[in-house]
Amino acid sequence: MAAVRGKHTTPELVLRRALYAGGVRGWRCHWSRVPGKPDIAWPGRRVAVFVDGAFWHGHPSRHRPGRSGEFWDKKIARNVERDRRVDAELTALGWHVLRLWDFEVQREPGQSVARVVALLEQSAPS
Repeated sequence: MAAVRGKHTTPELVLRRALYAGGVRGWRCHWSRVPGKPDIAWPGRRVAVFVDGAFWHGHPSRHRPGRSGEFWDKKIARNVERDRRVDAELTALGWHVLRLWDFEVQREPGQSVARVVALLEQSAPS
């Protein structure tokens, strides 16, 4: 597991490049002043984006309990629990949270950018 990256993964880089190409700017990477250290954050707008690995975060098409062993089932269950807790903490602090699957970002980066832009517009200061 030491070889598994936690930051600047390929899906994150794909999303950041697509955001930049789409004219979206002003984000902070792995902003540590809020729970969960979002992969991409716009602190002024209180928007947090996470790019979750499908296996590590329990996507039903990539992880099926009982197939990888008890250790992995427990680990992934803890990851999912942590994700829910972080989402709740950020929401309680007034943040908008978007979670994208890594395979979605890589397959359709334009759709991912559109979802981020929609959230940014929704949270625009009035």
